[in-house]
Amino acid sequence: MSFSADSTSPNPFHMCNICQKVIRKKDKGVRVPRPFSSGPSAFIPKEEIVEASQVDPLTEQLLAEAYSPSGHVDHLTQVMGLHPHYLESFLHSQFYLLRMDGPLPLHCRHFIAIMAAARHQCSFLVSLHVREFYRMGVCLDWLKGLQYVPQRLRNLNEINKLLAHRPWLITKEHIQNLVKTGEHSWSLAELVHAVVILAHFHALASFVFGSGINPQVDTQNTNGFQAVYISNYCTCDLASDHHLDRDLSSSSHETTDSVSELEALMDRMKRLQEEREEDEASQEEMATRFEKEKKESLLVGSGDLEDEVMPTSKVSQFVEDATFGYQDFARRGEDNPPTFRAQDYSWEDHGFSLVNRLYSDIGLLLDDKFRTACDLTYYNMASHEDVDTTMLRRALFNYVHCMYGIRYDDYDYGEVNQLLERSLKVYIKTVTCYPERTTRRMYDSYWRQFRHSEKVHVNLLLMEARMQAELLYALRAITRYMT
Repeated sequence: MSFSADSTSPNPFHMCNICQKVIRKKDKGVRVPRPFSSGPSAFIPKEEIVEASQVDPLTEQLLAEAYSPSGHVDHLTQVMGLHPHYLESFLHSQFYLLRMDGPLPLHCRHFIAIMAAARHQCSFLVSLHVREFYRMGVCLDWLKGLQYVPQRLRNLNEINKLLAHRPWLITKEHIQNLVKTGEHSWSLAELVHAVVILAHFHALASFVFGSGINPQVDTQNTNGFQAVYISNYCTCDLASDHHLDRDLSSSSHETTDSVSELEALMDRMKRLQEEREEDEASQEEMATRFEKEKKESLLVGSGDLEDEVMPTSKVSQFVEDATFGYQDFARRGEDNPPTFRAQDYSWEDHGFSLVNRLYSDIGLLLDDKFRTACDLTYYNMASHEDVDTTMLRRALFNYVHCMYGIRYDDYDYGEVNQLLERSLKVYIKTVTCYPERTTRRMYDSYWRQFRHSEKVHVNLLLMEARMQAELLYALRAITRYMT
């Protein structure tokens, strides 16, 4: 087979450097199925999930039947089941959000979940809630696309995309536009319910991609959704991640073997604890270290993934302004938004009470879920036992908030650089900011001596940190509107 083209016109094809396959260039894209293995996760061997699970199968089944939207133990529940205490808190919270009494009708809740998951092209979650629509049998025309849904729901598009990609841009004017739009207006209680659903499923998409959750096998393809992506990379490139070699190999820790990597992390944790006890940094120094970490986060990311990963036709019908995506909070050479200071507006002192007042009891459930993820520990790290991992867990959580421009005055951000190596930062930023680009190689590149359950715990922390960051920006805007 040969391709002929006029010498004056650009060649629409190029050859893969790895397998020599001819593929279409970036302006057209090539449809590439996301590679996956059998079992719940493409990243974690099925046998290890079964062996490591601390939930007995009957309890897991009862939990799923009672609280999971799918009504059975799906792949997401199986992987999350590696941490049963968290799984129970998660399922209770999600069940209340989607099924219990609340400001929004049930079918609207599931469609808002679809809108949120579609922002990250998460066909696993989109498919799950499309099935819920078929189960309820109402407003099925909405599944044809956003042009078929009521204007009131379509008005959520702006806050959906901002929450998903740049929540620091949300202002009280966005809130005002939603609650004062005549016949299409939202009550504050309805809006809070919608915002919590949006943030929940944006963050859950991060967990799905970060944990390599495989699609559920649908032999009849009843809803027509498939995990297909548009990319400029060849299938062999996506599977082997050749395009990430430069970004990930730059880590200074890549040159060490995984055992010495673990020992080095243990030593750094011990040294930092000793330094804490000996000397406390001044407020000025703490602020300087935050700004330094925030700026350095600009240099971390999927630098070689510059192609547009466009939504599939099956998901894009639920997305408006599909090219709108994540941009760094602190961009070089630009006027950036002011830092969000946690002592001025925090979840504990402000967000919790507001959300609980407008949407009864959801604040309690969310708070329990946040605390469960952050406090969860088995007092071990890989092969080491009796280890206090508090410092490491807080570094992971606070690094996500740092990327979102949120600063805690009592936290020394110098610890982030000491505890999180570059390959882990690349993974964190990708999972949190553009999860649909997460690859197996990113997952494998960090903490190579750690158990898969420990990496799943990392994903739980990233998910909850992201959700809380989105909520803080949205709830602050609502508070400002109310005052």
